[in-house]
Amino acid sequence: MHLPKINIPKKYIKIGAWVLGGFLLVLVIGGIIAYNKREALLEKMMAKAIAKADKDYGLDIKIGEYGFNGLNTVQMKGISVVPKDRDTLTTINDMTIGVKLFPLIFGDVKLSEINLNSGKVNIVFRDSLSNLDFFLKRKKKDSTENKSKIGLGDLAHNLLNQVLYKIPDNMEVKDFLLNVNDNDTAKLTFLTTTATIDDGDLNSTILVNGNEATWHIKGTVKPGKKQLDVMLFADNKKVELPYLERKLQARFSFDTVRTEMKNADYSGDNFKISGSWSVKNLLINHPKIASNDIIVPDAKIDADMLIGKNFVALDSSSTIFLKNAAIHPYLKYTLSPHKIYELQLHAPDQDAQEVLSAFPKGLFESLEGMQVSGKVRYDLNFYLDSALPDSVQFNSSLTPMNFKILKWGKTNLQKINSDFIYTPYERGKPMRDIMIGPSNPNFTPLSDVSSNFKNAILTSEDPSFFTHKGFVQESIRKSFAVNFKEKKFVRGGSTISMQLVKNVFLSRQKTLARKAEEILIVWLIENNHLVSKNRMLEVYFNIIEMGQNIYGIGEATRYYFGKRPSDLNIGEGIFLANIVPRPKIALFKFRGDGGLKDYLYPYFKYIGNIMARRGLTPADTSGYGFYNVRLREGLRQYLLPDSAKIDTNAFDNDDPLPAVETQDASKNLFDRLFGRNKKDTTTTQPAKLDTAQKTKKELRQERREQRRKEKEKEKTGQL
Repeated sequence: MHLPKINIPKKYIKIGAWVLGGFLLVLVIGGIIAYNKREALLEKMMAKAIAKADKDYGLDIKIGEYGFNGLNTVQMKGISVVPKDRDTLTTINDMTIGVKLFPLIFGDVKLSEINLNSGKVNIVFRDSLSNLDFFLKRKKKDSTENKSKIGLGDLAHNLLNQVLYKIPDNMEVKDFLLNVNDNDTAKLTFLTTTATIDDGDLNSTILVNGNEATWHIKGTVKPGKKQLDVMLFADNKKVELPYLERKLQARFSFDTVRTEMKNADYSGDNFKISGSWSVKNLLINHPKIASNDIIVPDAKIDADMLIGKNFVALDSSSTIFLKNAAIHPYLKYTLSPHKIYELQLHAPDQDAQEVLSAFPKGLFESLEGMQVSGKVRYDLNFYLDSALPDSVQFNSSLTPMNFKILKWGKTNLQKINSDFIYTPYERGKPMRDIMIGPSNPNFTPLSDVSSNFKNAILTSEDPSFFTHKGFVQESIRKSFAVNFKEKKFVRGGSTISMQLVKNVFLSRQKTLARKAEEILIVWLIENNHLVSKNRMLEVYFNIIEMGQNIYGIGEATRYYFGKRPSDLNIGEGIFLANIVPRPKIALFKFRGDGGLKDYLYPYFKYIGNIMARRGLTPADTSGYGFYNVRLREGLRQYLLPDSAKIDTNAFDNDDPLPAVETQDASKNLFDRLFGRNKKDTTTTQPAKLDTAQKTKKELRQERREQRRKEKEKEKTGQL
């Protein structure tokens, strides 16, 4: 291909040459003038910067010496930075900084060189104060100066540029110390013995807490191309910080962590940052996460982050890798005009064993060693608009394809199909062993449980138990809405299947790991039909807590009513269903004469009406057996006076129980279960009832009133 020849008149070439020559001449003359005036300009710029730092942030900056050292480098000595009324933040003996000349013409300060010899950053925390407080200060004019708010995308672009501009092409740092002092109780030091950047190649050696550990940071940095690839690792050991364990009761360590930024630029109106983050042998230990170490052998995320005018998002093109399993996340957080939270997860069809093997070690202890075949697919969608919390969206599905369990792990999930021993726990301590089977006289087959109780508890706890597969997404969705509006956890979405798994297969510790394990075990049992619905309900009825040291419907019916489970009337069935969420306060629902307190009447009407509409009981205008519920006489003597004030909110399952005495301590175990003469099934409860949940002030008033009455009686007797 031949390009057409273009003829340019010679006079235009001459004109262009003269213009270009004139421009270059101006640049040379300007450069000469600037070079001769540069010391004065530097003096002025330094004074302005120091004054600005003092005015805006309360920083006292002092520089012993400074001046140009070459064409574009400035050398400074004796630098100190001291926040007002705080400990010295920074001291530097000798530092040389070089800037790029061409970007400087357009007002951008890009570093070309940094040489630092012996410096220190000292971060001090004293109670609620620190010498970093100046970072939180804002100039008053900032809130009104720019009424048109800058978009988050532009803000991220500008901030990233400012960070990248400060990364030089060449760097040499020696003996730079970072010291952290947390209220003189925990101290942490990082001494950078050497740190160099040579044509983009980064190498750094850091001594942690003296010679406790040696860390290395290596990689490449190319700020001009907005690219970096950096790795952190330690010599012959893991990277760890004992400081976190002392401060946060958390252990955190890893072999290597790698961060890569591949590109950062605008994609339409949004600012897009593409990169990856990976870690090897990550160990996490925190009591809220799990009671044991959680180990992630190999994890990586290829991320595309989008930052728009009013939102931050992780795009669905991102991928999370755990060993050979992969999942595509989508997260979006919208800030204005009101907050919106979005989460989507999609794991395409993949080998089920690969997925199971990818789970972090220690996360699902009971499933470790399990072998499966087939494939699985997972999808989750969550959307919550803070302005319309009741419209929250939630969908979650784990779809099996030819899925089979080939070998059990540590726990046989079918063990409850035959007789087994159940051990309930209270505050981490085992109460007693209970045989779930006919050899236990309190064991009640499902066929011997009154339909009044069965229907009442299914209505109140899990109406769709026989049709769902372990989870009720609508219940979970409503829980999200309620908990968000209340700003705390007040409603759960647990089904009977989930409660059964939690009690039989797992520890009672409330951790994220245990909850995740609970969900997976429920899915395995329900979707693989490992246990029939009738057997699950039968076991649930025989292990459910229904009072202090009262477990199962057999013990409960004898304890409260002296009856067999098959003889419960509608009122007794609704009452026992009512105490399931908070069984330890059951006795406080009765009056001294053995009848129920009036505040329970609306509950009976509510549950009874639902049961009647579903054809589970005849319609009743008198409270669905409310007035027929009578506590057996053997327990009435242990009830509080009807006038006593009881704060039942204090009887949460996780809180220490108030001392309550409900029977004679001299009775043996047989007597406690079956009673003497009247077949009492009461259990020993330590302490007295008359002072339960009364405040110290109320107790003092009662004692004063009692003394006053005694004195009046004495006076009356004397007269």
